[in-house]
Amino acid sequence: MGSSSSSYAPKTIYLDVDGKVQKVVFSRHCSPCDIKELLCSSSHIARNTAIMMVDPEGALVSIDPTMPTNSPNFLYKVVPLSTGQLGEKEDMFQNVLSQVADQFSRAFRINELKTEVTNRLAMLEKRVELEGLKVVEIEKCKNDLKKLRDEMTSRGGGRVNCPCKYNFDDGKKVTPRRDVPNYPKYTLSQETVEALKKPTFDVWHWEHNEMLSCLEYMYHDLGLVKEFNMNPITLKRWLLAIQENYRSNPFHNFRHCFCVSQMMYGMIHLCNLQEKLTLTDMGILMTAAVCHDLDHPGYNNTYQINAHTELAVRYNDISPLENHHCAVAFQILSLPECNIFANVDPEAFKQIRQTIITLILATDMARHGEILDSFKQKVDNFDFTNEEHLKMVLIKCCDISNEVRPTEVAEPWVDCLLEEYFMQSDREKSEGLPVAPFMDRDKVTKPTAQIGFIKFVLIPMFETVMKLFPQIEEIMVQPLRDSRDHYEELKQIDDAMTEGSSFVITLRKDFKTCE
Repeated sequence: MGSSSSSYAPKTIYLDVDGKVQKVVFSRHCSPCDIKELLCSSSHIARNTAIMMVDPEGALVSIDPTMPTNSPNFLYKVVPLSTGQLGEKEDMFQNVLSQVADQFSRAFRINELKTEVTNRLAMLEKRVELEGLKVVEIEKCKNDLKKLRDEMTSRGGGRVNCPCKYNFDDGKKVTPRRDVPNYPKYTLSQETVEALKKPTFDVWHWEHNEMLSCLEYMYHDLGLVKEFNMNPITLKRWLLAIQENYRSNPFHNFRHCFCVSQMMYGMIHLCNLQEKLTLTDMGILMTAAVCHDLDHPGYNNTYQINAHTELAVRYNDISPLENHHCAVAFQILSLPECNIFANVDPEAFKQIRQTIITLILATDMARHGEILDSFKQKVDNFDFTNEEHLKMVLIKCCDISNEVRPTEVAEPWVDCLLEEYFMQSDREKSEGLPVAPFMDRDKVTKPTAQIGFIKFVLIPMFETVMKLFPQIEEIMVQPLRDSRDHYEELKQIDDAMTEGSSFVITLRKDFKTCE
């Protein structure tokens, strides 16, 4: 994987230490433990003290090399956990109880005492609730997640069951790694917020928790939480369930899900789709992108059909994987704890469901020519009031958009895809099934795998979309042309080396003949 030169520069943050500004500089390659030790030293705190770091608004800042930088006007503060917020709330609660006992012993005015206790506890409860530390709510979340985990386990060993001929799992149960449906609240810097809107966003620098936080931010930023009256806790539970139902494949994994969803978010902003589509349309686009490859087993439709897997039999050889992704998506949404559309009118939800299914089914590459040809016929006089074809093409663009990104971001995805292809072709050979040449490790190279795909699939599709949205040419279409040229140059080098090797072998043979 390539990386930009900026990733080697040291990172600087500014701390509030006893009312003074303290500058802290560390390498981006430091471990979290080293950074914590440096923060303790800079804040005059004992080395082994457990700490957390917060911004001026009280939001938790992750202590690792990916933490957002700040400025002397926006200072972070290092807080020992022993004096954290939860301890303050416990002290405050004990203080209230002490005052109540004191007044009770002095006055015995039961009614007045009851009113005062009630008021004080109400104030305390409100403060705790506002800061997200309300014990009652946490216990409720624990119980809700336990019910969700038990139900998902009963449906398929910890994740929604994948009815395939072979068990491609590693045998481990997938269970939530957190006791509550809540991941750390990351403070996204303004730089990150702006980068999320662009195709150049580097998806390789983010952990799963951070990607979940970014997805959650996208739903809030687009106004989808308000539009669909989503419970924010339900949104978190749904995103966690989505993550847990992506397998650890080389390519079709949760990072690919995030990659496609981030590109969709970027195209919404780049193409000003807020002015063309409704909020419901954008909610459908984002949700379809998030769900489009759920529980992908790492073996494509061709394998499913040739191997007569349960998926192929169940869906009559018609887009078995895409039908399965839809089924898993709506099995998750059928759980009350994860239903982000719970407050949507039933008739409206029926239409939302149908459109999400249509979009996910459109990601089957076997239908690529059919969908693109239909869109080409409409694009010159496009009617935005009948936008289903546009949404189908948008999710297709996002699904296969890696080559739009910078080379150092895009090229590792090619390696991941080839690794998954080779796993499938090796299995097909061992089972006596047909093997596609572009998936055969003995026949394909990175340049040959990419040149045809970019020239005959990506560029024609993006250039068609460009007729509706000319602004994508510089940011999305030109990078595709550059990528095509890059791989054609690599192929020329490979061909020259092959010809050179053949020439040397021929010379050796001729030399031996002369002898």
